[in-house]
Amino acid sequence: MNAGEPSGLGPLGDVQLLAAMLRADRADVASQARVLTGALADALPPGMVEVEYRRGLSDRLAGREGRAVAMVVHGHERDLELREAAHGTLTAELRQVVRGVVISRRPLGVDEWLRALAEDLQRIAARDAAARAALEGMIRP
Repeated sequence: MNAGEPSGLGPLGDVQLLAAMLRADRADVASQARVLTGALADALPPGMVEVEYRRGLSDRLAGREGRAVAMVVHGHERDLELREAAHGTLTAELRQVVRGVVISRRPLGVDEWLRALAEDLQRIAARDAAARAALEGMIRP
């Protein structure tokens, strides 16, 4: 494949590239995950991404949201959670959901979580033209 050719993955080809970048630099994955959290929350339809923030005293005094420490992406019949754990490491979990009820939970490695996220984003983009346009806007400035 030449540099100018499309990847064949549609507008989410760059999501795969982003996932590869997140995997490549383990030392800084927590800060990159925070960037990804903000980008997804802004790009996807309301309610699809929940972000949990940790606010310190200075954040409260300044009226800031604080630092993103976890996110849940609600996909079709499953939720994907990425959470910052101790010492900047990340934990990932896949939850199987039926009619709004979590019926199972499975811990994932970050690589597997990123692959599952890319799959969900591809499904969303294929199904929802508005989400596709938002994702294209997120990926291509």
